Amino acid sequence: MFENFKAYLVDKSGIESSKCEALSRTVKSLDFKKGSYLLRPGEICHHTFFVEKGLLRAYTVDEQGKEHIIQFAPESWLMSDRSSAYFNEPADYFIEAIEDTTVILIDKELINALSKQSESFRRHNNKLLHNHIRHLQKRINMLLGASAESRYLDFVQMHYDLTLRVPQWMIASYLGITPESLSRVRKELAKKNFKP
Repeated sequence: MFENFKAYLVDKSGIESSKCEALSRTVKSLDFKKGSYLLRPGEICHHTFFVEKGLLRAYTVDEQGKEHIIQFAPESWLMSDRSSAYFNEPADYFIEAIEDTTVILIDKELINALSKQSESFRRHNNKLLHNHIRHLQKRINMLLGASAESRYLDFVQMHYDLTLRVPQWMIASYLGITPESLSRVRKELAKKNFKP
């Protein structure tokens, strides 16, 4: 049960496998059908969601009704609305299951318990936060100045497996381009890489 979560704990926490096994039995999980929402704007996000199985997306909707995808989270990834979860503010994001998904609910108490038990986990949690900030800074820079082709290649490098799991319009939304632009980019890349 919860094999991905147990593997994550063993790998990242530095806590021995038997303790991780016991800990994994204390956490709660929830199943969400494709198209179900884990969070909507205005709600308070009480958890970080560890994806045991399936795929999530976080997105906003602008004043014109256009969606802007902020993040995807496949298996063994974490997703949350940090401002809401850590500062008890109303959420800004929708978090939706784009496949049938099982999540493990991680709350502050679990993070604190793991941090008390393991220096390794404390270091990992700190590194995870800084890595998240680094990724967001890179993403902002790409959205402000990189070509559509560069953005797509960066996405493929980071999320290769998602190109087969996520509809093209969602990838385009994540990249900040139109589906038509993404289609052109893919055709150009196919031409460049085609060896007659």
